[in-house]
Amino acid sequence: MHLITSRDNPHVKALRRLVQETTGYRKTGRFWLEGDHLCRAAVERGIRPEQVVLTESFWTEQGPRWADLGGQLIVLPDALFAGLSGLESPARMGFVVEWSSSNMLEPDASTVVLDRLQDAGNVGAILRCASAFGYRQVLAVKGTAALWSPKVLRAGMGAHFGLHLVELVSEDDVSLLKVPVLSTSSHEGPFLHELLQRRQLSAQCAWIFGHEGQGVSAALMALAQQKVRIAQPGGEESLNVATAAAICLHASATAGISSQDLSF
Repeated sequence: MHLITSRDNPHVKALRRLVQETTGYRKTGRFWLEGDHLCRAAVERGIRPEQVVLTESFWTEQGPRWADLGGQLIVLPDALFAGLSGLESPARMGFVVEWSSSNMLEPDASTVVLDRLQDAGNVGAILRCASAFGYRQVLAVKGTAALWSPKVLRAGMGAHFGLHLVELVSEDDVSLLKVPVLSTSSHEGPFLHELLQRRQLSAQCAWIFGHEGQGVSAALMALAQQKVRIAQPGGEESLNVATAAAICLHASATAGISSQDLSF
């Protein structure tokens, strides 16, 4: 156990960079998980941290429970940890975890494509939906919020560890998918509930969800074999993209037909 009390310690400086730099993991090959919920979710998926970082109070209460995970164990004064935290109500523990980029797209996988989504909360929420509804691959088009940034990790609530995530993809990469490609649209295509009624939905597909303001790009929209609208009887102009994703992914995942039955 290493007790560190100086904010100028090299380990503390490295932690600060991981917390503050949204794309820092791409440079360092490490990412930061904060809070016992996220850390437990990682451990349950077989993740082992390079460093376990605990506050002094947390070490006193639960230290032995986390000390056997391997890696370096670092204990910080509570106030020092709080100064590093990216949370309004700081947690009292975190992990530093090794990260490596994944460039191998799986053409036959059920997929979610994120087209330049900017809001970390939206991105994390969609990752949770993808994991919950059986979509095992997420492709993030260049311009999308960094998937392994602390804010997206917190919003994902552990979903990252059950997904195959590929960042910085292009339209050409998306065109390699061999499953049917669908995209939400505010003004084109049949309504989602109509496709359900006609049994023309399947989980074996790819859904594209676009930028919060601009929607799906023209280049990606051209790749969609089916454009889908979501009925809004209340008359709102549009839905939040994470809400739309939840509706579409749930409908497709629970349609109850195989991909061989899917036809447009």
